[in-house]
Amino acid sequence: MADPKAQVRGDLDEDLRQRIVEVIGEVDGPAGNRFEARRHARAAAESAEALLRSEGYYQAQIEDAVEGEDTPVAIIIVEPGRRFLISNPTVTWTDETPLPEIEAQVREEIRLEPGDPGRAVEVIAAEGRIVAGLTRRGYADARAQTRRVVVDHATFSVEPEYRIDSGPLVTLDGIQLETRGITSARWVAGLAPWDEGDVYNPEQVAELERRLLETGVYDGVGVALTPPGQTTPDGNRPVIVTLTDRPARILEAGATLSTAEGAGIDFIWTHYNRFGRADTLRYQARLAGIDSRIGVDLSLPHWRRPGRTAQLSAALVNEDTDAYRRTGISLAADLNQRLGRTSYFSYGIGLDAGQYAESRFDPTTQLPVRFDRDLALLTLRGSSYMDRSNDPLNPTSGWRLTVSAQPTFVTGEDNVAFLRTEAQATTYIPLDSEARTVVAGRVRLGSILGGDELTIPSDRLFYSGGGGSVRGFAYQGVGPRLPDDTPRGGLSLFETSLEVRRDLGRNFGAVVFVDAGAIGFQETPNFNNLRYGVGAGVRYNLPFGPIRADVAFPLERRPADADFQIYISIGQAF
Repeated sequence: MADPKAQVRGDLDEDLRQRIVEVIGEVDGPAGNRFEARRHARAAAESAEALLRSEGYYQAQIEDAVEGEDTPVAIIIVEPGRRFLISNPTVTWTDETPLPEIEAQVREEIRLEPGDPGRAVEVIAAEGRIVAGLTRRGYADARAQTRRVVVDHATFSVEPEYRIDSGPLVTLDGIQLETRGITSARWVAGLAPWDEGDVYNPEQVAELERRLLETGVYDGVGVALTPPGQTTPDGNRPVIVTLTDRPARILEAGATLSTAEGAGIDFIWTHYNRFGRADTLRYQARLAGIDSRIGVDLSLPHWRRPGRTAQLSAALVNEDTDAYRRTGISLAADLNQRLGRTSYFSYGIGLDAGQYAESRFDPTTQLPVRFDRDLALLTLRGSSYMDRSNDPLNPTSGWRLTVSAQPTFVTGEDNVAFLRTEAQATTYIPLDSEARTVVAGRVRLGSILGGDELTIPSDRLFYSGGGGSVRGFAYQGVGPRLPDDTPRGGLSLFETSLEVRRDLGRNFGAVVFVDAGAIGFQETPNFNNLRYGVGAGVRYNLPFGPIRADVAFPLERRPADADFQIYISIGQAF
């Protein structure tokens, strides 16, 4: 067991005494003899003196001593004396002087007032604030020279003089691109948040770096101001952008297995930066029990303005669910505009055409009907996502909100127009300061306005059940079923979840949860046929997020419901 290196005595306030105890440290055991105890006391005195001087006690008296013969104890007796106070901080410009208004603003950032304790850390920090203030205001080459600090023992004062070379006011030129890839210099220049001749702003330079990094196309991004020697004849300084491309082509293969949604195999071939503007071109082939497809999508980040991504996609689709079968083609074009770092809104258009094989419920005859029909759907899509949580995969505080609206026009063997709306809110509440126990909640609402249950295509109706929905039930398994056991889609949706998440040690966690959901057949959600699922799970925390494994059981199980469902994936359920 460790022992204090020395006992601390003297007339000290408790906070200062504790800081001295911490700085002198501990030893593995008591001193074996007086010589060793004396050595401990002298080392403790030196450490205490250094701390006291850094805190403004420049006339402290420290005595080291040893007590005891058989069991010698190291002791320091501290009399801190009077604390020295800041007198009159001054700034001396060693070369160029900044503009008067900037000089005044920078002096305000010193934040050392006469009468403040003469702490060394504050004196040094003030120098850093001066240089940082100059840099933020366009003096990119500002640097501190050797400062002069006068400690006056007659007046018990500390008078710092900061000697600062501000350098010239820097104005920016364009971009100098350095890369072995094919990225367009013109495209990179369009991302710069400044115009030629603007005053240097380090936040704008950092924003250009963030814009390039968020594309996900580059292994390395460097953005830096050129040295003063590369100033242009117009007096501006270019910004050097260094890009290291990630491998241009990647082939991926994966497999999924779910008790609720069956098995699937995916092959994805991705081509990065194909058109020299940090684009991502992805070809995908998926063979699965429910959703098989062959498709291609193109992502164009910062499309015509920073933060906006254009997304184009086309796919041949074969869906085979318990509720319907669909074979067709899907085309889509969307624009996604980032708001801050974690929120966005998007809008676009989709075109779907194909053949539907459906088992439906006729509200007029109150009988099930089966029919095939060829349909074409034109969908206008708008959505918004706000994320105020503290982690994308394992949130412990904050909230998220998603809302979407899809006006849809259907033609072919049926003609109908309707509006599909949906919203989901989640919240995360820590129950202790370290967020070892977190209560998480989710509410999801959906409604279809216009049209009727029988004419709206099956894939646009609401269904509930599965890993991201109501656990314990199969995919589409929450709502009522037709006599042939086909899930009946609805015009409205209500879902809610409540989880208690608890960390168990460094890497493991446990979860208990209850989910509920209901499908309604009017435009407003119906709570009369709520179905419940309960369960528990474990989490294994990795650096990028948790791996989750949940087992869930349906309450009031119907004959078509399985006894339980198992879910394994990356990230929390919501």
